[in-house]
Amino acid sequence: MEYLIVIFFSYFSGSIPFGIILTKLFTNQDLRKIGSGNIGATNVLRTGNKFLAITTLIFDVIKGSVPIIIAREYFQELIELACIFAFLGHVFPVWLKFKGGKGVATYLGIITVLSIQLSVLFIFTWVVVFLIFKYSSVSSIFATLTVFVVSILRETVISSYSPSMLESANFDSKILFTFFILIVFTHRKNILNLKNKKENKIKI
Repeated sequence: MEYLIVIFFSYFSGSIPFGIILTKLFTNQDLRKIGSGNIGATNVLRTGNKFLAITTLIFDVIKGSVPIIIAREYFQELIELACIFAFLGHVFPVWLKFKGGKGVATYLGIITVLSIQLSVLFIFTWVVVFLIFKYSSVSSIFATLTVFVVSILRETVISSYSPSMLESANFDSKILFTFFILIVFTHRKNILNLKNKKENKIKI
């Protein structure tokens, strides 16, 4: 029963399409018919409304954080399940015929609860890579990879000094590797566009 509870509230939280809701509410436009058709903050930015884009980003981060906070409080042993289903809710929302977003902001919300240090690392890496290349997709993939690699190094250092400390952690690097693979999967079209030199740069 606990598994079903965690799956339900995590997926439901992640599946709320704030980008579509906010864009429809304030501009009366269907976000799915704008730019890439994606429901995330990057595509909201293509409407020309930076406030809505920032608001969408914040809410997508929050919807990734909430189920993890609840799971950490009441279902500690199922926290990784909550992480995965919160992310899958955004990527495959039942309300939108399972056609959702890339999951980057939701991922950020998840790791913010798991490790504030890794979330800061993600943001820093994303910003630096974006300022260099101007591609949101490249920034997201590289930042996610960086978080995974650093988590591996951190685990190695911790285990060498005190293996017992790993047992008390909320997660391990395997969940971050899973997210890296999922982020690459959700950006598969962007990767193809980059290969064919058709990926659009983000203008801010």
